[in-house]
Amino acid sequence: MKCARTWIVLGGILACLSVVFGAFGAHGLEKPLEKIYSGETRNLAGLEVPATYKYLQDFNTGARYQMYNALGLIALGILASNPTTTAQRVSAWSFLAGTLLFSGSLYVLVLTKLTILGLVAALGGVFMIVAWAAFVIGCRKSGDSVADGAAS
Repeated sequence: MKCARTWIVLGGILACLSVVFGAFGAHGLEKPLEKIYSGETRNLAGLEVPATYKYLQDFNTGARYQMYNALGLIALGILASNPTTTAQRVSAWSFLAGTLLFSGSLYVLVLTKLTILGLVAALGGVFMIVAWAAFVIGCRKSGDSVADGAAS
């Protein structure tokens, strides 16, 4: 039970920070980005747009995906059996690593222009995919053992 509670708490923290970062992206980021990217443009889906617009979108994507993974981590904590399966542990750690690498690198990339962090974001995305796949596998295995216990 302690492990499940830890994932719920960490998911709650990530969800809270997602709202904070989302609010910052919506209300406090435009002026700093205008200073960082003044006059620059970026290609976005074949259109040249102000760099500030493109990077605001990237920042908000980080906040949005952080929330998705926070909710996944909370759900995993709620659904996790005691002891948790290997798939559930892989899912939990991958949610955490994916969020830190994907969302974290997008936040830093947007604020610093360190475009090399795009590769880190991609790695974080892989962790997120692993997290959700392991989530499904872990819940399926957990559900089988619960169903088997109820049948006997």
